[in-house]
Amino acid sequence: MLLLAGAGGARAELIELRQAHVSATVEGRTVERDVQLPYNWDRVNGARSGTAVFEIPLHLEVPLDEPYAVYFARVGNRAEIWFNGILLSRLGDLARPEHQDYAKAPQHVLIPARLLQRDNHFRIVLSVDGGRRGGLSGLLVGPEPEVRQLYKSAHRLVVNGSIAVAVFSMVVGVIALLLWFTQVEPEGGALPGRSGLYLSAGLAEFCWMLRLIDPAMVDPPLSWAWWSVVQTVAYAGWISGAGLFCHHVAGWHRLPSMRWVRLVVAALLLSSAPIAWLSLSRHDGIYLTGWYGLATLLFVGYGIFYFGAAVHQPTTERVLVATAGVLNVAVGVRDWLVIRATDNFNEISWMRYSSALFGLALGYIVITRFREASAQARDLMDNMAARVRQKEQELAASYRQLEQLAREQERAAERARILRDMHDGVGSHISAAIRQLQSGKASGEELLQTLRESLDQLKLSIDAMNLPPGDLTTLLANLRYRLEPRFKSSDIELVWDVDLLAPLGGLDGKAMRQLQFMVFEALSNVLQHAHASELRIELRGCEGGGALLRVIDNGRGFDVERSPRKGLASLRERAAAIGARLSVSSVPGRTVVEIAIA
Repeated sequence: MLLLAGAGGARAELIELRQAHVSATVEGRTVERDVQLPYNWDRVNGARSGTAVFEIPLHLEVPLDEPYAVYFARVGNRAEIWFNGILLSRLGDLARPEHQDYAKAPQHVLIPARLLQRDNHFRIVLSVDGGRRGGLSGLLVGPEPEVRQLYKSAHRLVVNGSIAVAVFSMVVGVIALLLWFTQVEPEGGALPGRSGLYLSAGLAEFCWMLRLIDPAMVDPPLSWAWWSVVQTVAYAGWISGAGLFCHHVAGWHRLPSMRWVRLVVAALLLSSAPIAWLSLSRHDGIYLTGWYGLATLLFVGYGIFYFGAAVHQPTTERVLVATAGVLNVAVGVRDWLVIRATDNFNEISWMRYSSALFGLALGYIVITRFREASAQARDLMDNMAARVRQKEQELAASYRQLEQLAREQERAAERARILRDMHDGVGSHISAAIRQLQSGKASGEELLQTLRESLDQLKLSIDAMNLPPGDLTTLLANLRYRLEPRFKSSDIELVWDVDLLAPLGGLDGKAMRQLQFMVFEALSNVLQHAHASELRIELRGCEGGGALLRVIDNGRGFDVERSPRKGLASLRERAAAIGARLSVSSVPGRTVVEIAIA
């Protein structure tokens, strides 16, 4: 048959060769016959392995001086192509059956111009694996550029197209499984907390990817029998996963009938491997053809029912998936009729391309649900922001109330402290003065001393209200100002050896008051009991930011180890309250009260 004709004989013709003489050898028995190409090995020889030699003549009207080429839509599984006694190409190792397969993709072989004659002869030797769709299609012979262009178009359709769809399926499968790992279905999925929609879609796409890479794999990783089983199981996994995907989109997976759907899917998956093995071991494709027909019939019924349900209760997702399902079922019927049920040897499966519709439908569903989830997330964020603002306002009001309460508590505490100081200090001294007057035994000097101490206590309580936090120098200066006249009247020389220190951190107003009364207690003890002639007050800074305060007198001393006096016990309690270290040592002629402040 002439496919392309040149004008006026100036251009060579593209010729299709269909007549051949074949010598086929199966299980040691050789049969010779004239045949019409294409030659479907499995149909002629019962799906048994063997070899075949094809003799095909080629007559050219005039000798040619340009290279030719020959195009095979299908040749093999393994083949040697001879032309006029010269080996043009070897496709695989003829002595190594059950592995390489060059019949899955179109082939293109160059014929050098020097080999072309008027009467030419092709000799094609095949090594064929039973059940692998081996054989020989018609030969297209013509000028090399035209044949190469025809080959490239067919190769893009069969091999490159399959790889492109396989990559697409892999991407869709990865996305679906990632979504399955991360998305939670509120009402339960195939596994607790997971969405079965994404799981079924992901597994289906990975199975289909495995199916689609077959045309590009000349030498599969397994022998032909096992690889055929893997391909059949992959097909079963794809149609089962696609059906479950449709079921989840419709929301039917929550119905009680879902258990029957799972049983049907399990039956398809579990029967695929035994059927494929049975078909190969019995050298009869009827088993696998019947299984494909049953699966196709099953999904034809499911597709019609699903499409009717989608039209009855339409949503965009349901209609889109139903359309993809119906188109794939229609293509599946076409593939089964053309490839499995008839002898149309050169045809390829269209489902490798129509399957991408499910991936596109899944992409639409993912995008739609992502937009819905984003809108819900924005609404949730807006609601949360409003609630946060409301809570902030409530917290601000509560904080103001707490702040007011704290100020009131602070004022109450300060009043309580003043009252306590007045009671313990001024009040006790006034009470002592009253008792002295009532007894009539106290001298005027003793009564005067008691009243002076009462006045000092009152003044110190007033000074304590305005002490700068951490300023020890100011604290000692106030004490000196208040008590120095009494030291002079008692003939006690005051030696002032105080460094000017920066305010210490950690000494708040309360701690300063405690420290003030500690120093006052030490100075009062000197005035009342020491009988000293000299009092020395020292203040030094320490490493790390602390300070060391010492009160030293040259009085008669006392026994520190004796049961603690009331004044000494008060000193220790106040020192513990502010975290200071108190040290008291005393011998006749030298008493030291040392306060180390961190």
